[in-house]
Amino acid sequence: MAEFFLHGFNTLTSGLIGYLVPFLFVLTIVVFFHELGHFLVARWAGVKVLTFSVGFGPELAGFNDRHGTRWKLSAIPLGGYVKFFGDDSEASTPSSSATLASMTAEERAGSFHHKKVGPRAAIVVAGPVANFILAIFIFAGLFTFLGKPSTTARVDGVQAGSAAEAAGFKPGDIVTAINGSTIDSFSDMQRIVGTSAGETLTFAVKRGDSIIDLRGKPELKEIKDRFGNEHRIGILGISRATSPGDVTTERVNPATALWLGVKETWFVVDRTLAYIGGIFTGREAADQVGGPLRIAQISGQVATIGLGALIHLAAVLSVSIGLLNLFPVPLLDGGHLLFYAVEAVRGRPMSERAQEMGFRIGLGLVLMLMVFATYNDILHLAGS
Repeated sequence: MAEFFLHGFNTLTSGLIGYLVPFLFVLTIVVFFHELGHFLVARWAGVKVLTFSVGFGPELAGFNDRHGTRWKLSAIPLGGYVKFFGDDSEASTPSSSATLASMTAEERAGSFHHKKVGPRAAIVVAGPVANFILAIFIFAGLFTFLGKPSTTARVDGVQAGSAAEAAGFKPGDIVTAINGSTIDSFSDMQRIVGTSAGETLTFAVKRGDSIIDLRGKPELKEIKDRFGNEHRIGILGISRATSPGDVTTERVNPATALWLGVKETWFVVDRTLAYIGGIFTGREAADQVGGPLRIAQISGQVATIGLGALIHLAAVLSVSIGLLNLFPVPLLDGGHLLFYAVEAVRGRPMSERAQEMGFRIGLGLVLMLMVFATYNDILHLAGS
């Protein structure tokens, strides 16, 4: 009995470590570069930066740089913040009007909230922009050093009763374009089909020496990945039998890799927005929304594939966090930008009470989202 308990404890511990280490690796990279964006533009704008923290809560380790900024690693690794001179909190809420008004001319020169709207907006938007730039360079680096895998989008099998059969696909067909977009590989086709359930797609197909157009509508189905995770994606009902030599790796130059990085980043943005829109229109289920637990699980699973896959996940997460922070919700970067837009139109900042109410609403929305995502995570983990 004791041996069984010890084995179970060791398995649980190794499982937690196997998830936790990759999760912290991925999240720390993404958070650090997000906050670095805020930090660099703030320094450029002449704003005094008091704190640069990766994580929240008690400080674990840190140091002061020659400008007086405290760089620190904090105990709760679920985010980070940059605190500016004149901030009342880590969320960059301004100090009271009396405190701001009592500052000397020298203090105002380094105060975030005494800067004009333009510099303040630039500092705030720099965080999400840094996330997008990080993702582009990660994707570009992977394409540069690992190449671009390619497998001809050939149809080797058509499932009976499937959307592909209804569309008229036949074995031997080669898909060259979908809705006018060139298809270079089978994975390109899978990606478009997988994210287009219920949509009618036009396929340019090479059949023999002719090019014909076929119209098909992928069906929404649940599938399991190699780790047993369930996903709802669009399925056409075709298969590809990979033979030796079918998969090629195309080497690309840095300029091409950079462009591919931009395209890959835009794809993540486009599909994320499409998914969110689908939730509100009823086309997508909200149970795919995940939080830290799901990210930790995926990080651990992806880490078993290799370092390249884990770095790729960091790029995807970086895009997602950058995009999330641009939503116009008070407390997020997008909420600050919304307040600054109102200030630019009115010619003066919103009242302290209005901003306080906005931040309270924003905090409530963020907490509800976290609770909902954690609930989904628990159901997902229990089901798996």
